[in-house]
Amino acid sequence: MARITRCGAAILLAALMFSPCRAVAHVEEAPQQERRADPFPRDEGPVVGVDERLGAKIPLDATFRDETGRQVRLGELITGPTIIVPVYYGCANVCNYLQGGLARVLPTLKNRPATEYRVISVSFDESETPQLAARYKRMYLTAMKVPFPEAGWRFLTGDTANIRRVTDAAGYRFQRRGRDFIHPVTTLVVAGDGTIVRYLYGTTFLAKDVSLALLEARQGKAGASIRKVMEFCFSFDSVGKTYVFNLLRVSATVVILCAGGFLAFLLLGGKKRRKTGTQADAGGRD
Repeated sequence: MARITRCGAAILLAALMFSPCRAVAHVEEAPQQERRADPFPRDEGPVVGVDERLGAKIPLDATFRDETGRQVRLGELITGPTIIVPVYYGCANVCNYLQGGLARVLPTLKNRPATEYRVISVSFDESETPQLAARYKRMYLTAMKVPFPEAGWRFLTGDTANIRRVTDAAGYRFQRRGRDFIHPVTTLVVAGDGTIVRYLYGTTFLAKDVSLALLEARQGKAGASIRKVMEFCFSFDSVGKTYVFNLLRVSATVVILCAGGFLAFLLLGGKKRRKTGTQADAGGRD
């Protein structure tokens, strides 16, 4: 009898193991009257992405709180070439890599921070505070391991209206998912009047790309000749999202200049030799 009972138990266990079932997580459902509304509801906004708006302007009258809690206008901070980094400080993923990538490349730039350019991290999470912004500012400035001026990298927080004004002007589309966000990994470079001159993508930055984007943003303050040389030697690859050296154009120019110089040498040298020969003949006749 015991043997039959054990056999039946084994059959029942096997049936349970191999019978089809769904793997689900067990969740305790609170009674309807005890449920609370999610303070961060799902955002069904526009599809996440970037609509590049080169030549458009960031609203410089938009107001935010800086890392000290002081209310500031963007126009007070964007007075020259500026790198704008849309992030949210509570992000445990790409936002940290994005700002960390900047912290690694900024010390390698020859441009002087707070004098020749500025970086502004702007949180698009309206619930974040200046205290949180100050904590992350200390973290990234410390990560540089070299002196970097406090005014060279500012960390802002703001309300929904001002955040949306800036992101809409930049064509930057994101969505909230509970306490987190789905968003592009994009950095903007703007001129002193707020004009968007370049979008940089990803969390890894090349010093060349950042330097050239800042040069573009100077709007002639470095002189038209420098701008023209930069535009002639480099072009922005919209597919690879990086500046590329125009090897063919520069090489062809060098070849043409060398050929022109050699031709000029032959022509001028020939004239000089003929002139010398004529003078020698005239001297011999005398």
